[in-house]
Amino acid sequence: MRKLIFFIGPAGAGKTTLAKAYASKRGGAFLDMDTLLRPAAVALMTLAEKDPEDRDSPFYKQHCRDLGYRITMNAALENLTLGLDAIVIGPFTREINDPLWLNQELSTINASTDDVMVKAVYVYLPSEEAYHSRISGRGSALDVWKLDNWEQFSPSLTRSEIRWPVDPASILYLDNSGPFTSEKLEMLEKFIDRVN
Repeated sequence: MRKLIFFIGPAGAGKTTLAKAYASKRGGAFLDMDTLLRPAAVALMTLAEKDPEDRDSPFYKQHCRDLGYRITMNAALENLTLGLDAIVIGPFTREINDPLWLNQELSTINASTDDVMVKAVYVYLPSEEAYHSRISGRGSALDVWKLDNWEQFSPSLTRSEIRWPVDPASILYLDNSGPFTSEKLEMLEKFIDRVN
């Protein structure tokens, strides 16, 4: 059965690192929202005379955010129609709180959780300090706004619950403290491969 695999969670949690490790070993379409949206976001923000590296300001959220999710999910759904597994990476902050969202997305390709195995890995860190340390340590231009506006940004780091109507065994909440290890990858593989 084709798989739709989500790596979800706040900035700095390590979802992309984990997803890349899994995809490089197991294959599948690798669809990182940051990568897919970046050219459009840079163009839109530049046209608006805003910082093209900003990914967190209210202006960005209003004008670019939803476009990123649409681009990413369109690509994922197209891969599923070809019978390929799709690995999707992004925060999905609003989407995970909408119980109808997942089924609505799958219905656009006449699919459902009956014929697509959905797995969601919610990646998080145990404290705001851990996020700050990891985000500041990676030195990305995309993080400047976050760090300069930490008080405004940090509430987005609060762990959320995924409210999709799927078997609870299809959702893994992963504390990604510490470095990446082969044990983490092995745990991910077992979770994703398990038929609920």
